[in-house]
Amino acid sequence: MTDWGALYKEHVVDVSALASDLTDDELATVVPATPAWTVREVLAHLAGGASDAVTGRMDGAPGPEWTSRHVGERARLPVAEVVDELRSRQDAVAESVVGNPAPALVWNIVVHHADLHEALDRPMLAEPLWRPVVDALAPRLAPAVVESVPAYEVFRAAFSRRSRRQMQAWGTGLSDEELDDMCIFGPREDDQPVPA
Repeated sequence: MTDWGALYKEHVVDVSALASDLTDDELATVVPATPAWTVREVLAHLAGGASDAVTGRMDGAPGPEWTSRHVGERARLPVAEVVDELRSRQDAVAESVVGNPAPALVWNIVVHHADLHEALDRPMLAEPLWRPVVDALAPRLAPAVVESVPAYEVFRAAFSRRSRRQMQAWGTGLSDEELDDMCIFGPREDDQPVPA
């Protein structure tokens, strides 16, 4: 079984390192996977979601009011302060996910970390950082997808990070409805950046 707490901490380390080198222009980059947010706001979401979860401030979670509140509270803070908050919550988050086969907070940081890499035209995340999520999702996915589509693309599509057109290009023979059903947050029409 995956040690989700350890995986979460690995992402916190990597996201912290990524954030420390970003320019103001990069922080202002709109993230295509979450077009209402910039890179800075995705970082605010990661810190805010973790803080809210460990302090029990979950009114409206996981809906837009909840995310808007914690992003808004942090969007103008210095990035170093936001990252410090994220790091300060990592042990509590890691403890909270022990024994959970599908820990939302861990999957959230994995998905948004990949969002940041794609938005900033960075290399694809190292496979050990996202593969456990694909492995956990695989039993729920169509065999035609799991067997014939690159695992990274399955990971991104499962979290609605690939457009219907991008998924059709896989050539799996699945219908639009079947492809749409694999998208946890529903289908999307806007093509997303794909790492080289």
